[in-house]
This record gives sequence, structure tokens and C-alpha cells, in this order.
Amino acid sequence: MSHFSPDDLARQLGRGLLSFPVTHFDAQGSFLEGAYRDHCGWMLEHELTGLFAAGGTGEFFSLTPDEVAKVVGAAVQETNGRIPVIAGCGYGTAIATGIARDAEKQGADGLLLLPPYLMNSTQEGLAAHIEAVCRATGLGVIVYNRDNAVVDDETLARLCDRNPNLIGFKDGVGDIELMTRIFARMGDRLTYIGGLPTAETFATPYLTMGVTTYSSAIFNFMPQWALAFYKAVRAGDQAHVMAGLRDFVLPYIALRNRGKGYAVSIVKAGMRIVGRDAGPVRSPLTDLSPQEEAELRILIDRAKG
Repeated sequence: MSHFSPDDLARQLGRGLLSFPVTHFDAQGSFLEGAYRDHCGWMLEHELTGLFAAGGTGEFFSLTPDEVAKVVGAAVQETNGRIPVIAGCGYGTAIATGIARDAEKQGADGLLLLPPYLMNSTQEGLAAHIEAVCRATGLGVIVYNRDNAVVDDETLARLCDRNPNLIGFKDGVGDIELMTRIFARMGDRLTYIGGLPTAETFATPYLTMGVTTYSSAIFNFMPQWALAFYKAVRAGDQAHVMAGLRDFVLPYIALRNRGKGYAVSIVKAGMRIVGRDAGPVRSPLTDLSPQEEAELRILIDRAKG
């Protein structure tokens, strides 16, 4: 049973930094529950407002629905109600509604609805998909606007009118006009989460549009750095923010952009570097090369001082 109602979840998520743990695998690609729980516990030793289990950085796309349930259940057990656990959810409507129900059974507090696999559709089709997931569960649902699943302000408003448990909007598109229209129309009806990779790059401009939080992948291996950066954004400390972007985030992004799918691989590399190995990524992703990992080590060592 969840610890946070949809309304409580919405209020909680907007109060601080969010993160999504990577999913731990052994050399054969099997889920390592003990190591994953240990990592979630370590993350909770630092100030964190919400945990996204089996999200994009958690390789949701390479997990079976049964594995998603196991990962979410492990996160729920480890957090034990201290902060909300939001489960990744996605694929076609039939699979997504099943994942949603399983996440609720595991005790998750909310769902992050990722884009349907491969498919492009109309606003009507996307609305039907989102509504089906909302109605499959009593959990709070966050829509992730990204890639092939971009809803506009009119569609989102209709969905919010019909589905009180639709409580969040995560933007991974970067369309400033659309984001402005959505916030102007919906106001505090939704909690807004920054979801562009890498989120730190867009944190300051998005804050001016009502996006008070974002999910940090960097938190996985440099939680203190990620928290200090977030607090600088919220305090309007532009000198700190620009130094963080110049000295770490922008070189990190340049390294990430060298390979397709490196958005997850570079996080797992960062964890190896700080002594918290989470194993390899699952195919079709590939890990960073030894040379790339060595370059990342230099960036991390410099950022940690």
C-alpha cells in the first residue's frame, strides 16, 4: 500500500531534488536486488524528495514487466515510506496498465508514464492511453512529454479535468512556448518536473516557468554535488550554477554525446569510478570505452575537489 496519496505526492515532489537510481545487474545481466537496495539506501542518506524506480536511467526499456515490479518492490522496501517511490510505466496501453497495477500492488506511490514504444499517434490516441493508465490505478500519475508522446495544453487540460490522479507533468521536449502555455493554463493543478537530459543544464530557465524540481541522474554518483547545484539554482546563485555547468555539466554532456545511448552508460560509469559499481548496461546499450571512462574520472575528481 502506498504511503502518499496523489495530492500528497504532488506536494512532496515539488519541494526538492528528485533522482532515479540505476538498476544493478551482474555480468550476465540479472537483477541484483541486494546491491540495488543498498544503493537506494545510500541515496537516502542524502537530502532527496522522491525516487523514480525503474525509470529511464533505471533501464526501464530493457526490463520485463515482472522485473519492473521486482525493482519497484525493492525500492519500496528500502525507502519504507521515508520518501515517495514513483515507478516507471510504459509500452502499449495493455502492458502499461498491467505495469501500473503491479506497481500499486508493490506499494509504489506514483507512476511516471513514459512514451509508448515506437508508436506515433494523434492527440486523441495519446489521451486515451494516458487516461487508461490513470483509471487502472489509484496512484498519482506523472505524464512524461517526450519523443513520440507529446501532448499539448488542450489535451492535458481535458485529461486533468477527467482524472484527478493525474498530478504531474515532466517535460523532456524543451518547447518553451508549449511549456509556457501548459503552465499558464494549468497553474498549480500540476507539479512540474524538468526532464530534459541533462536536467541541470535547463534548471535555471525552467525555474522561471514554474518548474521547481528536476530528476538528477548525476545524484547517483555525486549526490552532494547534485544537491549543492540544485540549491544554487533555487537560490538564484548564478555564479555557482555557471561554474557547475562550465566545469562539470557541459564537459559531461560532451562526453555523453559521443555514443548513442550513453545517457545511462555514463551514469553507470560514474558509479564505478566512485566505488559503487552497478554492473554493465543491458544491450542494446553499450558501456563507455576505457578511454572515455578515464576522461569521466578526471571530470569527477575535479568536481569533487
